Amino acid sequence: MPEPIVVGKMKSPSVQSRFFHGDGSLVKNRIYSVPGYQKTFDDQQDVQYLSAEKWGVSPVQNRNEAERRKAELVYVGSNPYFHIDKLHNSIPYLVPRASILLQDIGCSFFDSLQIKGVPLHKLIVTSVMRTKDDVAKLRSHNGNATQNSCHLYGTTFDVCYNRYQTVEAPGEKRRQVRNDTLKYILAEVLRDMRESGRCHVKYEVKQGCFHITVK
Repeated sequence: MPEPIVVGKMKSPSVQSRFFHGDGSLVKNRIYSVPGYQKTFDDQQDVQYLSAEKWGVSPVQNRNEAERRKAELVYVGSNPYFHIDKLHNSIPYLVPRASILLQDIGCSFFDSLQIKGVPLHKLIVTSVMRTKDDVAKLRSHNGNATQNSCHLYGTTFDVCYNRYQTVEAPGEKRRQVRNDTLKYILAEVLRDMRESGRCHVKYEVKQGCFHITVK
């Protein structure tokens, strides 16, 4: 009778992870932010407009027309990565290319929070697609509003940089994180997206947001 074969203990394959060291401890990367918000994110209206015309839809007059144009647009709703704020002068639609960009920004922000050891927070989207009626209404009480806004084309959205939504389970109390810290991390994500050719970004001081158009 042949002797039984003794199988030695197999070693686990070495798998590299962005989130954990080999010993299982959490990777915590430093927060660097960017050299300066206005310097780093200075894509002006004329530059963003060229991409809006290239990738966007023709502007819609009102919400009823937007409903009829759903073959060209996708609905954008709150999800695990970002929250859609109450929209006063826009509607929650984007062209598919811009919707994917927004989703990727939210996912990358989550990844960055994780590897930097910062409690998870959702981004807050404050403006999405605007109809012609929205722009007219906005210009009636804001003289600085642009008549031919990139938001008209479904390619552009605004992400708030001074408010975030904490992610926590019912009854859980996460440690507080300064909005400035979250802004530093968001700026890193947007810089990487911009440098990879995914989008234009303008730092809006008065509006408290990053104005983003897909490329």
